[in-house]
Amino acid sequence: MKEIINNLIVKIGTTLNNIPKKAKIISVLVIVLIVLCCFIFLWITESQKQKYVEYDGKNLKESKYPGYKELIDKLREEHPNWTFTLFYTKLDWEEVIENEGHKDNTEYPTNLIPDSSEYPEDWKCEIDKDRTFDNGTWLCASDKAIKYQMDPRNILNDENIFQFAELKYVEGAQTKEGIYEITEGSFLEGDSISEALIQAGKNANLDPYFIASRLIQEQGRNGTVLSRGCEYKDTVVYNPFNINAKGNSQEEIIQNAAQYAYEQGWDSLEKALIGGVEFLKEGYINVGQNTLYLQKFDVVNQDESLYTHQYMQNLLAPQSEANNMKEIYEASNTVDAPLNFIIPLYENMPEEVSER
Repeated sequence: MKEIINNLIVKIGTTLNNIPKKAKIISVLVIVLIVLCCFIFLWITESQKQKYVEYDGKNLKESKYPGYKELIDKLREEHPNWTFTLFYTKLDWEEVIENEGHKDNTEYPTNLIPDSSEYPEDWKCEIDKDRTFDNGTWLCASDKAIKYQMDPRNILNDENIFQFAELKYVEGAQTKEGIYEITEGSFLEGDSISEALIQAGKNANLDPYFIASRLIQEQGRNGTVLSRGCEYKDTVVYNPFNINAKGNSQEEIIQNAAQYAYEQGWDSLEKALIGGVEFLKEGYINVGQNTLYLQKFDVVNQDESLYTHQYMQNLLAPQSEANNMKEIYEASNTVDAPLNFIIPLYENMPEEVSER
């Protein structure tokens, strides 16, 4: 855009040399007005762009983003090797919640919670109440539940911070010992798989602890038919990341996931692991969804779309996976490695932190 404006100014200047003086003055005034409008347009466009800024302890406006600074500073003090990146989403908080909430004209809610008495009654969305989804054990999440889980100020603490961890490979931070810790007694247990997970993470520049945690989050410790292998069109296929595993019945979920695996040629667990890691990298990491939080809540506009590209419906998945990752880092004594955390900032955040 700037180049276009510069070229236009040059051409206009050449033209002005060939017209009468009085007309030239009027033309100059018109040109100044046009250029001014162009620069205003550029300024507005740039100011609306999402941006990332490394936090230095001073460059966060507390009046505009209340409650963040104190929490981040506390984490910085407790973990001096950690760094924090401020992600200015440029999105209005209430509009975000409205878009994440369930609409009555959509087949599948964007956010689900377990059908359990563990959660407050007002965590069920008003539209669907007790209607179940997925395999019959999930309910549509209410705006209150979504606000609580999405409010960054509820996450900026030692217990939940790994929802914001940048999911990249950090030399020396992720070890085989850490992989052993999370995979022991699971379908991923074993030296060869631990080494493969470390290598896959290194090759893709992805946190291996995240890969292992995501697999166990999706498959449970004992695995499912999708990680043990299921038959589709006379071929045994694997889909341990549960990619495209959606539907309103167990049969539909497995069929959709198996069909995807068949189309990718994932006829072994190894192929499915490699393909799944590549899927995560190409489909999420490379479009800016490089934290557990951002994979659940699509507030990144890098692909020029919002709220639609979300890895899972489980509203609580980022919290659960983050807890697993934190435990692995602690078990391998690398929790204080030089890790980076990406903190989303929303416009018009209320002073009060969202309550459960």
